[in-house]
Amino acid sequence: MQSTAEENYIKAIYKLSGGGESAVSTTALSESLETKPASVSDMLRKLSAKDLVHYVKYHGVQLTDEGHRVALKIIRKHRLWEVFLVQKLHFTWDEVHEVAEQMEHVKSELLIKRLDEFLGHPRIDPHGDPIPTEAGELREVEQRTLASLEVDQQGVVCRVKDSQPSFLQYLNRVGIQIGTQLQVMDKIPYDNSLEISIEKTKSVILSSDVLEKIFVINP
Repeated sequence: MQSTAEENYIKAIYKLSGGGESAVSTTALSESLETKPASVSDMLRKLSAKDLVHYVKYHGVQLTDEGHRVALKIIRKHRLWEVFLVQKLHFTWDEVHEVAEQMEHVKSELLIKRLDEFLGHPRIDPHGDPIPTEAGELREVEQRTLASLEVDQQGVVCRVKDSQPSFLQYLNRVGIQIGTQLQVMDKIPYDNSLEISIEKTKSVILSSDVLEKIFVINP
């Protein structure tokens, strides 16, 4: 069984590696976790001894198959708790991330199984991210960034890449959430921003940075 600190490292490696596919530098891990490089190296040696990571000094770190399984388990708990907080306790989607960060370390597998059943086996969290199944499978949906749409093309918001409260509050302010239908009205070449029609009722100009963080599917 892993400690809370070990789980935080495993999840960080998973995210920084893009889902466990590539090696992560100790510098990137240190910056992500706001931890001294020496502490990172110590923890990676511990995780390596538990066969959770492949770690070679100066060559970065990768999750083992077991480490990958543990990472998905943590992410599953985090995203289920986010659904619970929004659906049952009426948190907003910009309030849940930090709370779920605390709750994802619950050890009881039975509790998480019952939570999943209670929620009706949700497939995505409030930000549109897929929830791993109990078997550790991720059900990805074909999607594209809002930035990739051309003028007159439409899409329905299915996921947002940034879960920072300030970004989600901004989307709330302009009227964008999961399930919102959008249409590109115009493209501004100067900075690649787009004029977007929201639910055919109002329009807003979104920067290229925001556009890259919003994912859509065909309506």
